[in-house]
Amino acid sequence: MLDNKQINTLQQCKLFANFSETDIMQFLDSISYKRIAFSKNEIYALAGMPYRHVDIVLEGTMVCRMSSVGGKQIEVSRLRAGHLIAPAFIFSANNLMPVSVETVEPCLILRIDKMDFVRAIDENSRLCMNFIRTLSDINVFLTHKINVLSLMTVREKVGYLLIKRAKEQNSRVIQLYRSRQQIADSFGIQKYSLQRVLADFEKEGAIEIDGRSIKILDSNKLK
Repeated sequence: MLDNKQINTLQQCKLFANFSETDIMQFLDSISYKRIAFSKNEIYALAGMPYRHVDIVLEGTMVCRMSSVGGKQIEVSRLRAGHLIAPAFIFSANNLMPVSVETVEPCLILRIDKMDFVRAIDENSRLCMNFIRTLSDINVFLTHKINVLSLMTVREKVGYLLIKRAKEQNSRVIQLYRSRQQIADSFGIQKYSLQRVLADFEKEGAIEIDGRSIKILDSNKLK
């Protein structure tokens, strides 16, 4: 039985968009599921492994990374409470994971029986549409991610990040909650390249840096 906090987390999951607490309780009563706990820095999945689960993050954060043969790593995304894990691979004929997934902190996963999930989608048009929309949103996200990683210069990537964070935080003084190394990994660049661009922006009068706090002085110089 899930507690109220976990039910509320499921209400934030795109799979259950517009579902009331009662709707979710009825869904859970109709399926088999279990909760699985993972420790901090534990491997959830390795790239190349088949993926067969219907899992939702109830608590904690996971990081998805793609690695090259030479050891270069790119942080593809972070999965937080309410995220459905790898939905595109649940029913894929080629269900080998392209990324490795590791916990950043202790995590709790809701694992839904796959055949019960298939039946639920067949019987509930709302759930089915939410699942389709989730797959579509992931496609849009990955298309944008590819554009950022492959078409933007390092300077453009860093400028894009700062402008995006300013919009998200609705402030010209933004907080970078991740380390420089984590930010560099998310863009597939070296840490020193990130630091060099930040230093260049500061010299040009575009920003003012104070640790993880950055004040945007001239957003036009970031574009």
